[in-house]
Amino acid sequence: MKRTLLFIVGIIMSLSVFAQQFEAPQIDENPFNKVKVKVGADFALQFQALTQNADSLIVPIGKGFNLPTANMNISAMLAPGIKVHVSVYLSSKHHTETWVKGGYLIIDRLPIKGTENFMKYLTFKAGVMELNYGDAHFFRSDNGNVIHNPFVGNLIMDAFTTAPALEIYSRKNGFTVMIGATTGTLKPSIASYSSYTGYSANNQLDQLAFYSKIAYDKTFDNDLRFRVSLSAYTCKKNSFGSLYHGDRTGSRFYLVMVPETNSSTDVDPSSQAFTGRWDMGFTDKDNSLMFNAFMKYKGLELFGTLEKAKGTTAFTHKDFDMNQYEFNAQYYFGSNQNFYVGGKINGVSGDDGTGVNKKVSRFEGALGWFFTKNIIIKLDYVNQKYTDFAQYGNNAGFKGIMFEAGISF
Repeated sequence: MKRTLLFIVGIIMSLSVFAQQFEAPQIDENPFNKVKVKVGADFALQFQALTQNADSLIVPIGKGFNLPTANMNISAMLAPGIKVHVSVYLSSKHHTETWVKGGYLIIDRLPIKGTENFMKYLTFKAGVMELNYGDAHFFRSDNGNVIHNPFVGNLIMDAFTTAPALEIYSRKNGFTVMIGATTGTLKPSIASYSSYTGYSANNQLDQLAFYSKIAYDKTFDNDLRFRVSLSAYTCKKNSFGSLYHGDRTGSRFYLVMVPETNSSTDVDPSSQAFTGRWDMGFTDKDNSLMFNAFMKYKGLELFGTLEKAKGTTAFTHKDFDMNQYEFNAQYYFGSNQNFYVGGKINGVSGDDGTGVNKKVSRFEGALGWFFTKNIIIKLDYVNQKYTDFAQYGNNAGFKGIMFEAGISF
């Protein structure tokens, strides 16, 4: 009987997690009796049927199943208001072997008498973790975890990385204010080498990045929810800042637009892990701003992104200046709003450090079915075009159908 109750509680907890789109609310664990551990997992499977074209030679691709991806998540309540979380990538496009995504501590209560009142509004989060820059990362697919993304693709210029960081939150009356500091790099190192600059010692305290977010989130009469947020990220110096190049799992579109080099790596998804995206790579300096707006009215959900990234690349020290927009809309219907239809436009333009202004634009349309709260099935149409890319010529892009199914618990 006790195991049955624990199982039911676990299912309820998982459902409440997947209903949460943005920053998780403060931990509500009262009374706390003992350390509790929860183990979860994410699985995703794709069938890809895309065609592509370019004025240059690119690797031909067929239709079929991509490598299934999987995550494992472990969390534990350690004390009242104190929780630890560890995420593991079991299998991914970029790394077929197991990798640890990160682990972090969340503190909503301090084990110190007299701190109860002000800790009602404060949260401390520290460890190696996904940086809370912008709101777009709440809607992205993260390897095997695809249940929060109504579509298959993430943003073309994808601001997502894991890094050692500290975040401090203050929340009251619908407002959330967050300040954070991070090493800003996926693989912190005390030394580095570049063919451009040779060897160098890395003093990581001199290479810290700082970021912040202010958001307002309000629900009116349970039918209308509205949220806006503004995020900033700044780093004056870094050996290989990874804000836009820190996803160690890979993109969701496999082997698209790969130039032929007569090498077996051309057809290896792990070697061509980020196909379909466009970014400036690792960065030395980076100043980025992201504005997001979200609205949900009954079954209609809207989300938008405006972003600007400006700085220098890490290895060539070339200036980059890139802009991104994204807007998606989906309508949920059915007795439990478990079906949806949606569309998304996404575009990036600017100079990635090559001295040439380029442009990538994408449209996605999707039909989806939440078979249960923990199982999603998607049928996605994508059409992506490239402009002024020397390696592709003037007529380049890919389009077609993606089928994706995911389980998260």
